[in-house]
Amino acid sequence: MDIRIPKLGVAMTEGTIVEWLVEDGATVTARDPIYVLENDKVENEIESPVAGVIRIVARPGEAYDVGTVIATID
Repeated sequence: MDIRIPKLGVAMTEGTIVEWLVEDGATVTARDPIYVLENDKVENEIESPVAGVIRIVARPGEAYDVGTVIATID
């Protein structure tokens, strides 16, 4: 499953990954917090939608457009 930058507000077009809360290759369960996303100066913990092994492709401190794939969970 692709993990994408979510649209958290009507006007949101991009978000910045503040930090990953899990390591690349870690096993996660559904609803585990996996990263912190900042938009409009507000930080949100984003939860895993499914269980599996996460493969991270995006770096902290970078801004990504809404819908960009930032990780996968298999």
